Amino acid sequence: MKKNNFIKQNTAVAGVIEALLLVALVAIILGLIQLYYVPETMEQKESDHMDQVANQMSFLKAMIDVQTLTKEEVPISSPITLGSSELPYFVTVASSGELYIYDKDNCKNCKIQNSDAFSFSEFPGFTNGIPLTSVRYKANNFYYVKQTYIIEGGGIILEQSNGEDFIVSPPITVENSSSDIKIEYDIPVFTDRGNNQTSGYDTTFIRTNYTRDDADFVNNINWLRIYTYYPDAWNLTLIRDSSGLLWEYYNNGYIDVEVYDSESPAYIEITPDSKNLDIEFTVIEIGAQIGPGYEE
Repeated sequence: MKKNNFIKQNTAVAGVIEALLLVALVAIILGLIQLYYVPETMEQKESDHMDQVANQMSFLKAMIDVQTLTKEEVPISSPITLGSSELPYFVTVASSGELYIYDKDNCKNCKIQNSDAFSFSEFPGFTNGIPLTSVRYKANNFYYVKQTYIIEGGGIILEQSNGEDFIVSPPITVENSSSDIKIEYDIPVFTDRGNNQTSGYDTTFIRTNYTRDDADFVNNINWLRIYTYYPDAWNLTLIRDSSGLLWEYYNNGYIDVEVYDSESPAYIEITPDSKNLDIEFTVIEIGAQIGPGYEE
């Protein structure tokens, strides 16, 4: 009868344990990367995208300024990158964006109004106020602070959780004489030419062109009101400090500036104090559409 002898071997068991330890080590390293490195990387990625959008909105405003100055009916397309992509091979979420054009028809309560009715021959419907239209980009960020960029009244507003402010002020100039303060303002008004909203992740375009313009001059008004959903931004750009557009005249007691936020939208009211208040407004109509082309 043949006798079988069994010899105890530990080599295979040790190999299995080593493999398990390596797998555990890799899992720990990947977990640490996912927990610490990936969020920081995605936050930086979304921050870089916000810088890109800020530059693109500045480019869009610059193109509108060029069209306002040249008054040539030449359409210009300006890119806006809506979102940023996820990080490959890791559990991440891509950020998306929303882009809107608010023209005089879908932003009826936002306007600039004075105590005496405006009189624009080219814009007879503006007697009750100049529409304060806007282009708005809203970022749906997951890692970086949520931000909204708004082109309103010829300036650029940045809105986020800690407040709002103009990063580019509206094109308002002031003449100061012995008895009068004269506010001069060239204000673009957007007219929707077709598609006025979109959302997603890709790069889209806003197509704009100059249409027409008209001016009105009013002496010795009792008040000038700016109805807006961003009253803090307007108040800051007007009278924040010595850099405010109206700070010198407000600080010297020539005019008064107050915020009234009990209404929706709230409004900024500018009134004469020790000097008379005159205004000269030029309205520039800018046709706008999201996407390629439009029909007149």
